[in-house]
Amino acid sequence: MQHVLAPYSRKPPPFAWWDGAFTNEELDWLQKKAKEATQDALVCGTKLDKEHRRTKLNWLYSCEENKWVYERLSDVAARLNADYYGFDLTGFGEALQMTNYSSEDQGEYKWHQDSGSNGPCRKLSLVLQLSDPQDYEGGNLEILTSIHPKVAEKKRGLLAVFPSWTLHQVTPVISGSRQTLVAWISGPDFK
Repeated sequence: MQHVLAPYSRKPPPFAWWDGAFTNEELDWLQKKAKEATQDALVCGTKLDKEHRRTKLNWLYSCEENKWVYERLSDVAARLNADYYGFDLTGFGEALQMTNYSSEDQGEYKWHQDSGSNGPCRKLSLVLQLSDPQDYEGGNLEILTSIHPKVAEKKRGLLAVFPSWTLHQVTPVISGSRQTLVAWISGPDFK
C-alpha cells in the first residue's frame, strides 16, 4: 500500500490519494455491487434533483460479509488522518455508498460538499475508483482546492481522500459507465 500527498506543507492538505488498498478480485466484487445500483440518488439525502445529480446507487451495510471492506477503509482513513488531518474521528456513521454513473443517464453530480443530512458530522470523504478508466469517458472527479479544480487520476483502485467540506463534483459521463464506492468517516462536531 502506498499513499501520495498533494504538494502542500505545514497545513492539512486539501486532498490525498491512496493506491493499492484493494486487490483486483476485491475491486471486481465491489464493482459488481455498484453495477447493481438501482435507486435514484437524492441531493442532501432528501430530494430528487436530476438537474444537479444523476446517478444510481445502493448501500453496502456493515455486516459480517462486508466487514473486510469497512476494516480496510478504516485503516487507510486512520493512517491518512494521523499523518495529515488530525481530526477527531469516531468511524463510519453511515453505510458505504455504491454509485453507478451511466452515459445513458448522462450521470453526473454537480459541485457539492459532503455535509450529509441530519446524521453524524462527516469529516473525511473517501472515493474509491472501481471502474477501469478505459470503460468510460467523462466522469471526472474534480476537487476544488483553489480557483482551478484538481482532477483525480482515473485509476482503478485509487482512493481519493479529502475533508468533507471540500467542494467537488463528478462531470457528466459521456460514454460507458463509472462505478465508485463512497464513504464518510465521522466524528464529533468541529469546534
